[in-house]
Amino acid sequence: MHRKFRIVITVILLLSPFLSLSQKVTPEESRLFTLLRKEFVAANAYKTVAFVEQRWRLAGNCGFNESIFYVEKILKDAGFVKEKKGETDATLTYRIETRPMQRSTWEPINAQLSIVGESTPLLAFTTNRNMLGSYSGSTGKDGVTAELVDIGKGTEKEMDGKNLKGRIVMGDGGIGGLFAKVMAKGAIGALGYSLPAYTQPTKHQHSIQFSGIRLNANDSSQRDKWGIILSYAAKEKLRVALAKGPVSVKVVTEARTYPSEELTIVANVRGSVAPDERFVFSAHVQEPGANDNATGVGTLAEMARITAGMVKSKKLDPQRTITFLWGDEIVSTGRYIRDDSLRAKGIKWGLSLDMVGEDVNKTGGSFLIEKMPDPSAIWTRGKEKHTEWGGSVLKESDMFPHYFNDFLLNRCLVEAKATGWVVNTNPFEGGSDHTPFLRAKIPGLLMWHFTDVFYHTDGDRLEMVSADEMKHVGVSALATAILLTSSDSKTAIELIGGITSNALERI
Repeated sequence: MHRKFRIVITVILLLSPFLSLSQKVTPEESRLFTLLRKEFVAANAYKTVAFVEQRWRLAGNCGFNESIFYVEKILKDAGFVKEKKGETDATLTYRIETRPMQRSTWEPINAQLSIVGESTPLLAFTTNRNMLGSYSGSTGKDGVTAELVDIGKGTEKEMDGKNLKGRIVMGDGGIGGLFAKVMAKGAIGALGYSLPAYTQPTKHQHSIQFSGIRLNANDSSQRDKWGIILSYAAKEKLRVALAKGPVSVKVVTEARTYPSEELTIVANVRGSVAPDERFVFSAHVQEPGANDNATGVGTLAEMARITAGMVKSKKLDPQRTITFLWGDEIVSTGRYIRDDSLRAKGIKWGLSLDMVGEDVNKTGGSFLIEKMPDPSAIWTRGKEKHTEWGGSVLKESDMFPHYFNDFLLNRCLVEAKATGWVVNTNPFEGGSDHTPFLRAKIPGLLMWHFTDVFYHTDGDRLEMVSADEMKHVGVSALATAILLTSSDSKTAIELIGGITSNALERI
């Protein structure tokens, strides 16, 4: 037998007395889950999603700020008091941080794309709310009409000999790159088509994924420039029309670009013993979808509400601080860690809630815990595999071994066993609010769903959301935070049993 393998087996045998601990839920944990399931009102989380998802949210714009203030009201009603001097003001506190934005914010108001000669618009903002590339300018109420030129994939060969000046240009590819390319050749606007295969565009033919263009709002010559993102159906219809002869299209766009402040809301349940040590939750507000990420906003707001209620009723007394943060994805969480080095030293765990409410029967997704970089992110095999969102190749030196992976997983499995909830994991991929924690060498995990055929599309609406799914996530996430912020030596022994059992299962 290989020497290293003998060592592994020996360690497992030494730890085997603890295995029985991981195979059952302790009475304390059982009571906690029962209490959280009773306290968490799924309808509350769903109501918040219904409010937030109606708004096209970008940091600094009206929809983003209205969502922040909606969460503030939930916190105030739950008993959180606004900080005056700081977090030590009370056990339950919150603050809204405001910062000037280096770049103006943007919000869409209206857009329409029509083939000249046809009475029905090809695309309209009322039904395709992602059609206008973010940071597009306004055409004026009468819009612009011009000949349409198709440049295919936009290669130099495909553009060679085509006069783009004063034309509206369509092509395959992200709207940002296409816009920059055709603007340099004098086009007045761009129509781009780009959808990943997992969105099943031939089935969901009216889906449009939101994206943006780079427009200098301070340059008066660019203020009326715009980019339109096409659905599969719109792209096909335009190309069928072009095959029959010249086509002219009319575009109307209306949007606002203006200086603003970025808002972040932070709420704290102050620990009674070691308040400088903390568990930090984060949910980003920006992005226009329901699942992404109104569900994270709504779930976290309900978690904060019930935590406050349990503290006030003396059903809960966390020894360490539990922090709830809502803001701009990655930016706000990264700044929370970076701007106060003393506070950052006390962050023991970070957990991101992103796309946590999917109706899996409608979206095709599965609930996932995205693990910290572990062997599965480097040597994917067996059941371990990356999602269709994709992940970059990691090196062995990138590994971040920590019990947090399995601790959260085991809490989710407790909820799953009691309710029939389906729980899966995926190797680390990044791209959400867990990454700032990991960059700072703080244990950080992501709770999310994928694959989702409506990811980033205007099909990501309220009807794709499951209130029950948000409750499962909220209960298991909050149970994890409560157990860790109230942990002691007994918790450590139980944790050893859990991760030993997980290790044996993997082997």
